[in-house]
Amino acid sequence: MGRRLGLPLAGLALALVLWWAGSAWLAQRTPIAAAFAPGPSALALVRLVSGPDIWQHALLSLQRVAIGLALAIVFGVPLGVLTGLWRGFAQASTPVFQFLRMISPLSWMPIAVMVLGVGDLPVYFLLAFAAVWPILLNTAAGVAQLDPHWLTLARSLSATRRETVLRVILPGITAHLLTGVRLAIGIIWIVLVPAEMLGVSAGLGYFILDTRDRLAYSELMAVIVLIGALGYLLDGLARWLHARWMHGEGAVAAQDR
Repeated sequence: MGRRLGLPLAGLALALVLWWAGSAWLAQRTPIAAAFAPGPSALALVRLVSGPDIWQHALLSLQRVAIGLALAIVFGVPLGVLTGLWRGFAQASTPVFQFLRMISPLSWMPIAVMVLGVGDLPVYFLLAFAAVWPILLNTAAGVAQLDPHWLTLARSLSATRRETVLRVILPGITAHLLTGVRLAIGIIWIVLVPAEMLGVSAGLGYFILDTRDRLAYSELMAVIVLIGALGYLLDGLARWLHARWMHGEGAVAAQDR
């Protein structure tokens, strides 16, 4: 128990020491770098989290993450199921999907603004585009690894395609789907901040630009730390849900045996 707690704390302490040493070294050449040191940043973080403003920005960012993730699931899961079930579609679409997957979502920013205008819509598009690929690919991999006897049994029972997908395929690939969602959350959180620098008037990315314009560098560093903490909590929640589902599946399998 002590080792499990001590090692993470030691790693965190080492990171803080390196942060302090790096900011002190930079401050000798660029005095403004002292504002990015752990001490001023911690004081700024305490002031930020004590007020309502930063939480309004954070909640709006989380709302955009939820909408972008929902759009990615809506498009990624059906395409992944289709890719896993239909070999012809997989052969035709895989080169296109791999090509698009390798394009940075931020490359689409100018086109997104031209087509969707300024506001939330281009942000939703960029987040969904970033998150759709791990969901699509993990869904397709899960379908490909399904026991073919399940599909044969469903056909023998005269199940419709809709029933087969909803009652056989989706329950059978839930673990793969949750893995894809967890990966998507990590990607979408990284893309969120630059996407929110795209003409919106609120959000964590906007707040970073605001602190820069106000020359509030300690607040800027504090927001960066807060973004990392919120992202860590989101990933922890995704890992907990995944582990809980797998534990429940394991318990059900043990009872069946």
